[in-house]
Amino acid sequence: MLPDVKTPSSARNWDNLPLNEPPDSQHLDNIKAHLDLILMALEALTEISSDGILQAVHALNLEEVIADRVALWRLRQSNPLRKSTGGRKKMDVEEARSLVLIIGYLAQQHQELLRRAVGLLEQTISQNQPPSQASLLGDYLDNFSQIYQERLEEGEKMTAEPLTQLAFKLLVDLLFYSSPNGHRRLWLALLDYSYR
Repeated sequence: MLPDVKTPSSARNWDNLPLNEPPDSQHLDNIKAHLDLILMALEALTEISSDGILQAVHALNLEEVIADRVALWRLRQSNPLRKSTGGRKKMDVEEARSLVLIIGYLAQQHQELLRRAVGLLEQTISQNQPPSQASLLGDYLDNFSQIYQERLEEGEKMTAEPLTQLAFKLLVDLLFYSSPNGHRRLWLALLDYSYR
């Protein structure tokens, strides 16, 4: 059972997730890909399953947007960088905002674990030690690498160093998104990222 976490007063109220102009299809593809990467990092650290994500959907009253496991799977498959082509659908802005709320909610629930992991990362770097030697970080890195290589087209081509850097960058980002207003930070970062 998921603990209660303070969430926006209405998950369907997008007031704190501004959108001056709707992103075009290329920018929406960038948003989809980045959201999926963030969810992969969250999965790798917390070992959260689809059921855990669906519990967050229920807690946030987002069932109209993500009705069940199949809808969640199809939404995740909308990442254009995924290996699988079956079931792929276009993600709309409301679905992207829903995933942002879900990620913020789950990151907030796992904030203590995120803090511990980022603290270990900072500690090992300051001591000039490989972060993977800390068991929590080593497990996270192994899980992230496996998920990335299994699911993404470029997964098998990605060398260890850039994959490690990506995994740790996403870990630090997740800590920022675990703050009370983290979903807004994530949304603004996505908008900024998608136009690069």
